[in-house]
Amino acid sequence: MFARLISLFAALVLTLPAAGLAQAQSFRSDRITVEARGRGPDVVLIPGLASTPVIWNRLADRLDDDHRVHLVSVRGFGTLPAAANGSGPLVGPVSQEVLRYIRSQGLRAPAVIGHSMGGLVALRVAADGGRQIGRVMVVDASPFFPGLVNGATSTRDVEPLARVAYQTVLLLGDEALRQGALGGTSDAVMTGMGWQGGDRRVLAQGLYEVMTLDMRHRLDELTAPVTVAYGWSRLEDSPRRDLERRLRPAFRGLRTPLTLEPIEGAEHMVMIDQPRRFEAAVLRFLR
Repeated sequence: MFARLISLFAALVLTLPAAGLAQAQSFRSDRITVEARGRGPDVVLIPGLASTPVIWNRLADRLDDDHRVHLVSVRGFGTLPAAANGSGPLVGPVSQEVLRYIRSQGLRAPAVIGHSMGGLVALRVAADGGRQIGRVMVVDASPFFPGLVNGATSTRDVEPLARVAYQTVLLLGDEALRQGALGGTSDAVMTGMGWQGGDRRVLAQGLYEVMTLDMRHRLDELTAPVTVAYGWSRLEDSPRRDLERRLRPAFRGLRTPLTLEPIEGAEHMVMIDQPRRFEAAVLRFLR
């Protein structure tokens, strides 16, 4: 089982980072920065582990003509200094800051979209924010990632593996992290993806929490409807072929029916692998 989990997290967790973006006026945080652009209904975009808002560039360009897009950067990912994210928990404090941003800027029932670890943040924001959040889309994410391998798995089962992963990231040199050594992927591929790494403390903590954080017990606190967009393949030997069968039980605790948006031909980086199909799914989500 541990071997399958390692393979899963190598595919699901490691994502593109890039330089941080400017912070929204009148909002200061030692956990996140936010860039806002456009006019219209509010959409908050949260990147995943080791990613920055560059992953949303094409989607933001598509939306900002008739939406106000809020691009979140997590300190310690890409080139942003870690600040308060350099020690202690990550997902919870980042979620609290995203929610504080939503409240401080007077956003009215925003749509919140999170990729990978950002999906966990989006679920936490919705659980804490209640009716202040309009709708949620998680992109290639689950309320408990190990549950996609085995629904009976618990945090206790994966904690030893997560602890090893945490220590491994801390031991890797900065150059190894920049080159994507954790993913075990070739340099050519990682260079093409623009891998830059981040602060090893934040990466280690983020990986640990993605492997161990279980949000399933809080799903019934969400009043916002939830959509899951995920990479899908019709190939019989692809592990993504039967993701629907795994995702529906993972979100069983929701108050409202789950909406699934399979994006054929995409892997974990759905918005980059199949941008047109993903954008179409987001537009359906925002109607």
